[in-house]
Amino acid sequence: MTKRERRTFAPEFKKQMVQLYQYGKTKRAVINEYDLTPSSLDRWIHQDETSGSFKEKDNRSPEQQELLELRKELKQLRMENDMVVSCRADHGTKVNVIKQNQDKYSVSAMCSVLQISRSTYYYEAKERQSEDNVTGAVIEIFKQNRIAYGTRKIKVELHKRGFIVSRRRIGRIMKEQGLVSSYTVAQFKPQKAPCNESAQANELKREFQQAEAKKVVVSDLTYVKVKNKWHYVCIFVDLFNREIIGFSTGPNKDASLVARAFSSIQGDLRDIQLFHTDRGREFKNQLTDETLAAFQIGRSLSMKGCPYDNAVAEVTFKIIKIEFVSQMKFDSLEHLTIESSDYVNWFHKLRIHGTLGYASPIEYKQSCLKKVA
Repeated sequence: MTKRERRTFAPEFKKQMVQLYQYGKTKRAVINEYDLTPSSLDRWIHQDETSGSFKEKDNRSPEQQELLELRKELKQLRMENDMVVSCRADHGTKVNVIKQNQDKYSVSAMCSVLQISRSTYYYEAKERQSEDNVTGAVIEIFKQNRIAYGTRKIKVELHKRGFIVSRRRIGRIMKEQGLVSSYTVAQFKPQKAPCNESAQANELKREFQQAEAKKVVVSDLTYVKVKNKWHYVCIFVDLFNREIIGFSTGPNKDASLVARAFSSIQGDLRDIQLFHTDRGREFKNQLTDETLAAFQIGRSLSMKGCPYDNAVAEVTFKIIKIEFVSQMKFDSLEHLTIESSDYVNWFHKLRIHGTLGYASPIEYKQSCLKKVA
């Protein structure tokens, strides 16, 4: 038998439930419609009729109030009896006594008995984290995440490990250790090429926050140097959780590159409702049009000369170039494909994203599924 989850209700809600009953709705109807327990509704009706208040203290009898005060006095006497030996001790001993008994008595009351201020207790009780431990953790996080994380993301990862450290301190440690994020490296900007002059409108309209997985997918291509020759990478990004759900690599920027990226997507392509890209000519071809038509996928194109309309794909490729491409030398197309697959796997499972509340795409998807369940 599953245990019923304990819920709390605001006084206003309780009042409304009582009024529903008073205005003619049966108790059974109120209980069923609002998933209440019979005892809760009966108690609220009784409280409203007797005191007009739903606070427990306003509905106690004199005997109950007296018993509560006696219990409180007894607990105070017991605490004083436990603390009496430590009253003449030094601060360190008093702090240890409070820490050992904080599960039995309130910290505030024990500080009062031992004549020590709460601020002093909290300051001395807090274990100061070793600078060496923090430095080691910063270095480890930085190297484990492809030397791409800056102070903001390192701070989030440190918090997961139990370290509460400011970004200023992290920045100082990084400077002392010579840790320079790959995002400080200037990026090469390619020359512009002729664009797709299709009359297709921008159906996405920069609605980059999507509530359903695979509902809207954006795509783009970028170039990578492989043994002194240009090769290309095509990615498909799910706007729901910024996951790279499909990618392909190849020596040519053509329709087959896009088609292979489509084929790499796991699951039913009919789940995709809208496919958005910029006006690159590689997306204007019969093969892409046939794929979209076969799976009934809607089409959307950025406005001419406006990269902001495809901002998520643009930013994702900037991330890929800084965190991945700029740090690697590729010997062959096979080498590029293997390393790209490894990076995408890390990108999905481990890389935290600011737009996802500093969760990885997989963590974000799983948390959303739990909420729905």
